[in-house]
Amino acid sequence: MSVTPETNTTLEEIAACLLKSTNVCICGHTSPDGDAVGSALAMRLALIALGKDVTVVLADDKAELDAKFDFLPGSDEYIHANAYKGAIDTFLCVDAPNAERLGYSATKLHAKASKSITVDHHACARRMSDLSYTDPDAASTTILIWKLIKHLGVNMGKDIATCTLSGLMTDTGSFQYQNVDGYTLEMASEMVSAGACPNEISVNLFQRRSIASIQLESIAIKNMHLICDGRAIISWIDMDDMKRTGAVKADTDTLINLLRSIDGVEVACMLKEQKDATRGSLRSKDDKDVSAIAAKFGGGGHRAAAGFTFSGSLSKAIEVLSEEIGGLLEEDAIR
Repeated sequence: MSVTPETNTTLEEIAACLLKSTNVCICGHTSPDGDAVGSALAMRLALIALGKDVTVVLADDKAELDAKFDFLPGSDEYIHANAYKGAIDTFLCVDAPNAERLGYSATKLHAKASKSITVDHHACARRMSDLSYTDPDAASTTILIWKLIKHLGVNMGKDIATCTLSGLMTDTGSFQYQNVDGYTLEMASEMVSAGACPNEISVNLFQRRSIASIQLESIAIKNMHLICDGRAIISWIDMDDMKRTGAVKADTDTLINLLRSIDGVEVACMLKEQKDATRGSLRSKDDKDVSAIAAKFGGGGHRAAAGFTFSGSLSKAIEVLSEEIGGLLEEDAIR
């Protein structure tokens, strides 16, 4: 494991800070995935066990938590960041590297807190919080949360283990991605030994597809376009597709993995039209750094998985991203 230069503390020091706190507000990034939700809810359980006053907030002002997370203990306790009016000793930011990923309302809470903490596994160019611990070698933020809770001296029971394993399974694609190593599996084994059930998590997170998501999948297949002699693929969903199928944002989550799974494809890109921009997801099957492409549009993530928002039309995004992916593969061929 290797922390970033922006890291200015240890998990032990963060634990010490939390032990001194009374009111703790916990938040993940906007449009939270399993890692953000699992990290926040695991920390909520641990801090409540220590007698702390804990609130978990959604960075998004209006969107609700995805229903697939309703099996996680404490998922019904979320409130929107703009609705929180209480005191905050400590603001704990999990799985979000910067203010852009926190959103406006959560960033205001972050600034309001007497002490701010970030625990994350996304490398970032600048530190956002008073105490920051970022380890990009960790397969998920929940691995770091698991370690942090150990320093708090809290019993690692089934509920905490379920939350942390959910995040780990999310960010490893159920242990299919290249970020899985021996340490990752060791941590997963600890969580299972503590009571987490991989089957329960898998059913809830990966086997609760809506009809709309299946319909979007057929549209994505129809629109998909192979580039770079089949080494890359790009597809898209427009706003009419979303309206026609009655789909919500969560229904688009699996589309990028569909593209990535095609034989011979090394890099996949899924584009989703929004009102004033185009949201994009990138995946690679090997060590190609798709986060370098995402960074050009103000996005980020990991080498093999990244996201961004393109300020332009869907048609322009298709054109530009096809060129960027082609350039990435050309650079890889030269090396």
